[in-house]
Amino acid sequence: MEQNIQDLLEKAPELLATYGIKVALAIAVYIVGKWIANLIANLLLKGLTARKVDLTICTFTRNIVYYALFTMVIIAALGQLGIQTASFVAIIGAAGLAIGFALQGSLANFASGVLLILFRPFKIGDFVEAGGTAGVVREISIFSTILTTGDNKTVIVSNSGIMGGNITNYSTQPERRVDFTVGVGYGANLDLVRKELEAIASEDTRILQEKGITIGVAELADSSVNFAFRVWVNSADYWAVFFDTNEKIKKRFDSVGIEIPFPQMDVHLSKEG
Repeated sequence: MEQNIQDLLEKAPELLATYGIKVALAIAVYIVGKWIANLIANLLLKGLTARKVDLTICTFTRNIVYYALFTMVIIAALGQLGIQTASFVAIIGAAGLAIGFALQGSLANFASGVLLILFRPFKIGDFVEAGGTAGVVREISIFSTILTTGDNKTVIVSNSGIMGGNITNYSTQPERRVDFTVGVGYGANLDLVRKELEAIASEDTRILQEKGITIGVAELADSSVNFAFRVWVNSADYWAVFFDTNEKIKKRFDSVGIEIPFPQMDVHLSKEG
């Protein structure tokens, strides 16, 4: 017993020198690595905040980056102690893969939410068509976007559904073109039709005359001659001008005797011997 203790005491300096250095290196790796991880995460947070990214996404992203780097620091520190870390890496990788498969829908929505806020294809208050629905944007969250439709229904659309398709933003441009297709009968006086459409456009102060007015024969259809009638308005006046102009066209054409045809079929019966 005494011999064993004596042998241990004799080897103590050697063991202390060997393992003391490893412990010191492991502690140094841990302290420095944790400081670097925290520094990188905070720099990322400042960068996202400077770009006015949503605070929830900033904090969430910062925490993900920090804990990912901190995990790497722990593995590096354990490696300095001589512990085989390959198994730890394999376990962490397998766990990450399993979590990724389980949460792939949520992760896709989160990534799409980050892209929506970074690239800003629309903002709160815009009227958009996206994700199979149309409405005013009320809220952009991490995983979904909330729209209010024209009939005041609330629609919650997943962010991945929005980013995976086309986004039409009707609010970005200050001016919009209103397109009408005006069908008249083949017996109508085309010059008179043009004159009446010009009068309708010139009398409406909401129509931007300086942007030009387009009136032309667009199609010789089966039952009508179709005019393309296009005017420019401020975006806020779009629907008001659209509805009012359709009504004016009908009333004005009726007053001057211009026929607006409707689809019909003539059936001829013949009597055989």
